[in-house]
Amino acid sequence: MIAIVAGGDSSEHDVSLRSAGGILSFMDKEKYNCYIVVQKGHEMYAIVGPGNAPYYQHDDEGATRIAIDYNDFSYTYNGERQTFDFAYITIHGTPGENGILQGYFDIIGVPYSTSGVLVESLTFNKFALNNFLRSFPEIHISDSVLVRRGMKRLPDEEIIKRLGLPCFVKPNAGGSSFGVTKVKTPEQLTPAIEKAMNESDEVMVERLLTGTEITCGCFRRLNGQPTTFPITEVVVKNVEFFDYEAKYEGKSDEITPARIAPKTAERVSELTRHIYELLGCYGIIRIDYILSGEVGDEQINLLEINTTPGMTPASFIPQQVRASELEIKDVLSEIIEGRLKA
Repeated sequence: MIAIVAGGDSSEHDVSLRSAGGILSFMDKEKYNCYIVVQKGHEMYAIVGPGNAPYYQHDDEGATRIAIDYNDFSYTYNGERQTFDFAYITIHGTPGENGILQGYFDIIGVPYSTSGVLVESLTFNKFALNNFLRSFPEIHISDSVLVRRGMKRLPDEEIIKRLGLPCFVKPNAGGSSFGVTKVKTPEQLTPAIEKAMNESDEVMVERLLTGTEITCGCFRRLNGQPTTFPITEVVVKNVEFFDYEAKYEGKSDEITPARIAPKTAERVSELTRHIYELLGCYGIIRIDYILSGEVGDEQINLLEINTTPGMTPASFIPQQVRASELEIKDVLSEIIEGRLKA
């Protein structure tokens, strides 16, 4: 039995539920019985249809919510205990993307779909991740400044002098562009930091990168080798940057495969696999980049690493898998079997 664990405690709760619905639709139903398990706060419950049947919806209308026993990640239906063999984590944000949920599953011995605690916590903290990866000369990352709630910070004028304008202000821990602002004037900086603080106690102010935005997915095959998917090019329409509207409300064109030189595409894929191995990742990750400089010989600038990327039918990863020679149900099966056989 597979638990597709969704929800979470961030602004991405509803986005996560949509990803869970996508994963349900992609799973090989001849191999697995799949149930959505929703987490929010101290609550965790399985969504169960009549007769304990898997319920293939991303919401729970018409189904039964049954509380999960945290002692062994099970639930009881009509007096019979049901246990899960595997957790497919699709929570975007805390606690599924920062190592907390992974630590819980490690303690009770339930295998799961993502990287381990250290990788998840590191990749969730953008500033810490950037400073770790910056130590590798082959990885290019924009300069940034960290602002922590309650911490004395640099004056606005010093931040602007260092990073320039425009610059980006974003929550240090978060996703889906909630709380992100493109700052164009000195007067906008403090309000932007305050806005980002609504999403995270730490905020990163980052130098603007200009160029072609792309994203590349990667997962580890059963043979242990990381494999990348075709790259997606992101072209925003009538918005300042790839924000929530662009991601989920049709304000962008997403072109797969990306309209970039084959040599550049191979370099991006090679770098993505390198970073995947460098961090010791597992499951599907997606790395966002900005290509800058001369076409065909661009500098590849890393923006962000997503370790539980969106999985609705319209999300990047399903798009990239459809453009590859793989079937998404087989990709998910390899992730599950790779951990069950470990």
